[in-house]
Amino acid sequence: MSARTKRNVLGVLVDATDYATATDAVVTAAHERRPLALTALAVHGVMTGVLDPAHNARLNSFDVVTPDGQPVRWALNLLHHAGLNDRVYGPTLTLHVLSRFADEGLPVYLYGSTEETLARLIPALERMFPALKIAGVEPSKFRAVQPGEDAEIADRIRSSGARLVLVGLGCPRQEVFAYAMRPLLDMPLMAVGAAFDYHAGLLRQPPPWMQRAGLEWFWRLGLEPKRLWRRYVILNPAYLSRLAAQKVGLWKARPPAPATERPATFSV
Repeated sequence: MSARTKRNVLGVLVDATDYATATDAVVTAAHERRPLALTALAVHGVMTGVLDPAHNARLNSFDVVTPDGQPVRWALNLLHHAGLNDRVYGPTLTLHVLSRFADEGLPVYLYGSTEETLARLIPALERMFPALKIAGVEPSKFRAVQPGEDAEIADRIRSSGARLVLVGLGCPRQEVFAYAMRPLLDMPLMAVGAAFDYHAGLLRQPPPWMQRAGLEWFWRLGLEPKRLWRRYVILNPAYLSRLAAQKVGLWKARPPAPATERPATFSV
């Protein structure tokens, strides 16, 4: 990925990309032993940047930001004539990447979520990809990083032999983690959101027609109304209104410069 693929969606730089290109970027970085930060953003992820300029700058420093939600893909097509026929959905991209890593013998490290979720996720991944090498597994501590702990986490990941870290901490914690840990690791970090829960069988995928219609938010709202109602009832209309303002030129939506300084604290 390069600056040529970056497009301004409400001030957040999103890549006009597809599954094959995003997968190749991760696999290439793994082979070349260089850091790379990737996230897949739906409306909620974009709006976390819109509402928090410091986080927006972090997102704009990511090597790859894929259009996870259909409304983000639509924005790329509407604002920039990107011509994208499909989104690049985090859980599906995860499977594309893991398939390549299994085929090429590249080990992966799973970071985040709970011990219970990881205990269900590992056998599920091994059934899908019998050749997959899982170098290490580490559940979230559900707290802020302690002094020196980030270096200890990086040491554990490096010593495991992993060539990829899948980060499942939830948005925006996982993006901050990937941004903060990228300088400490010579491998890609992918912020994969709910992929751990989906592939562990703890969350049901919406029907394909709902995914194509951009109604996955409605499906998830029905499954977790108490936790998610604010996210969708407030942020979805805010996203659409800002998108319209950017389209007609009432709002310039200038992207902040990519961040360069590591955060003083972040969730682990």
